[in-house]
Amino acid sequence: MKIVKLLFIFFFIASCSKKENHSYGFYYWKTRLALNETEKKTLNQSPSPYLYTRFFDVDKIDNKFQPVGVITKDKSFETGKKIVPTVFITNRTFLYIKKDETAFLAKSVHNLIQKKIAEYHFITNNEIQIDCDWTAGTRDDYFKFLKELKKISGKEITCTLRLHQVKDKSQTGIPPVEKVYLMCYSTSSPLENSDKNSILDVSILKSYLSKIDEYPIKKIEVALPIYSWGIVTNHLEKHKLINALSKKDLNNPNFKKITENTAEVLKDGFYFGHYLNKGFTIKVEEISDDQFKEVVDFLQNKIHNFNIIYYQLDSKFVYNQDFNF
Repeated sequence: MKIVKLLFIFFFIASCSKKENHSYGFYYWKTRLALNETEKKTLNQSPSPYLYTRFFDVDKIDNKFQPVGVITKDKSFETGKKIVPTVFITNRTFLYIKKDETAFLAKSVHNLIQKKIAEYHFITNNEIQIDCDWTAGTRDDYFKFLKELKKISGKEITCTLRLHQVKDKSQTGIPPVEKVYLMCYSTSSPLENSDKNSILDVSILKSYLSKIDEYPIKKIEVALPIYSWGIVTNHLEKHKLINALSKKDLNNPNFKKITENTAEVLKDGFYFGHYLNKGFTIKVEEISDDQFKEVVDFLQNKIHNFNIIYYQLDSKFVYNQDFNF
């Protein structure tokens, strides 16, 4: 009898500690749609049937709605994945928007999506994803837009969800959708003087998502960052970003390593396509496997059965990467 009890306890503990398997897919966030061999191979290995593809941005310029960075397609962009049209809309687009303009904007967004689907013969699913960093001041008009887009398109409308929109949900509101994509990155600004990792600081993320299990929308997918960059600081403490730098890029005889991820430029010259002066510093930000695992383990105790969407599909970021967490 004692052995039976011990076996029961063992299997109970084993079942509780069992690692969840998370299907994963990718965002594609470039204006010119093209896939090289590394990207095709990575995409084909993805268990997700979808590729979340940014079609265009929307901004308000001179008080008029304007599409920005509308996609073009190269012949190399061939995939068996279903395309999920994704549109980024600036928050200021919804500032002081008039009632009749909401329907006009929804119709315009839908029409341009449909035009691109037809032009490039995309196979899509029944979803349109909207990405907007809405705030308390724009939430009502943004939510009206989401409802209007659903009515006009007949599609399932989903949207992204930023960390502050979870933490401050009483102010920013709950979007009228059945599924959200939790953006687990951009935890702070890269242009601030800080020792934090601006792409993903796990302690900040945990603080903002401490009550994510109480969020009213239960269908939550998780977006994780696989991108990296270098933050260059000049003598006046001004910053600029250089995309896709990694720690190994700091191994240069013209750099003096300050820390594992920071270096000082010792000689004026062109580095990574940018002219950098002596005395400039470069801070590299990238995400380690241990950080990914810590985030996924944390979220598994808060959200169940979520899929992971990595941002973004680019050979600079996917080469030699393990996506199973």
